[in-house]
Amino acid sequence: MTQIDPVDLSARLIRCPTVTPAEGEALQLLEALLTSGGFECHRVDRNGIANLFARWGPKGALRTFGFNGHTDVVPVGDAAAWTHDPFGGQIVDGQLWGRGATDMKTGVAAFVAAAVDFAQQASPSDAAIILTITGDEEGIGADGTRAILDWMEATGERMDVCLVGEPTCPERLGDMIKIGRRGALMARITATGVQGHSAYPHRAKNPLTALVRLLDGLASHELDKGTAHFDPTTLAITTIDTGNTADNVIPARAVAKVNIRYNDAHSSASLDAWLRSEAARMTAETGISFEIALDVWGESFVTQPGPLVELVAAAIKAETGLMPELSTTGGTSDARFVRGHCPVVEFGLVGKTMHQVDERIEVAQIVGLKAIYGRILRDYLAKAAPAGGAKAMTGRG
Repeated sequence: MTQIDPVDLSARLIRCPTVTPAEGEALQLLEALLTSGGFECHRVDRNGIANLFARWGPKGALRTFGFNGHTDVVPVGDAAAWTHDPFGGQIVDGQLWGRGATDMKTGVAAFVAAAVDFAQQASPSDAAIILTITGDEEGIGADGTRAILDWMEATGERMDVCLVGEPTCPERLGDMIKIGRRGALMARITATGVQGHSAYPHRAKNPLTALVRLLDGLASHELDKGTAHFDPTTLAITTIDTGNTADNVIPARAVAKVNIRYNDAHSSASLDAWLRSEAARMTAETGISFEIALDVWGESFVTQPGPLVELVAAAIKAETGLMPELSTTGGTSDARFVRGHCPVVEFGLVGKTMHQVDERIEVAQIVGLKAIYGRILRDYLAKAAPAGGAKAMTGRG
């Protein structure tokens, strides 16, 4: 089997219309390619979401390196505003254009190409590669990577370490590794009072007044000053709604939502307790009752600098000459699920145009990313295991 061109594979994947939750034949394409490259493949679909698990090498090998990624993409928005067809996969002026060109069909193509090439060129008997690819990262994620990890747990499959191929670099390929992510939650705060005429406010209990006071206190409170690997926790008020269409009526009910991005000084449980404590204090002052419901998107986590981080950083330095910054910035990713299975880091392309109209990436970056991924595999799998076995380098952070 000839070496896989990651640029051509990226273009073919972009031509698959895979707006979440559509599979668009992307995983079918990858499964056929990986099977022909010697990988054992399993579809792990759940509740209409398409997922793919692929392993090369023996189950339970001494050293198993994992990659994780997704083929689903966000909607294109106004297709007429695009310079080139968002599902055309065209190469123009040295750049590959299309939805998924940065987030993250190119990342998937790069690690698939690197993995298949490694499998063809090297055959250490004690090594394995596992690829987990989902069609549900841009959605709620309940039946994507989670489903694959559930299936792996049930079937005895295991990764020792994992690299998520999300775009992580702000300016140049190689300038940043994500070693963790902030936690993220949305709190829905419902304030209930007594409806009344606005000319007779003493006969009503205005939930908006109490809610606004509560929100001001939440937003102005400093939760922390940051931690060793994280910026300070942030809270943003994202909506306030009463559904009130009458200008002379005090409403009985008002709802607000706040979005909290939190570091490892907090958990969703501790923040829930804080929100409820503040709401109880406001109830005592105003008589307005509050209900709070949380939607937790992911807890904060960090993979402490150590063997895995050093392995990835060394490969980046060897291929690009850059020593990457270690970061925990950005939103959520499927690393939040993988971190419960094994140590995980994220590294991928420059993400400047992800989710934008005219999403695109330099072709040279895709080639460079495959080279970095290939070096990581060689350094982890093809070299002699460290004392105590390769699993000695996977200590959790």
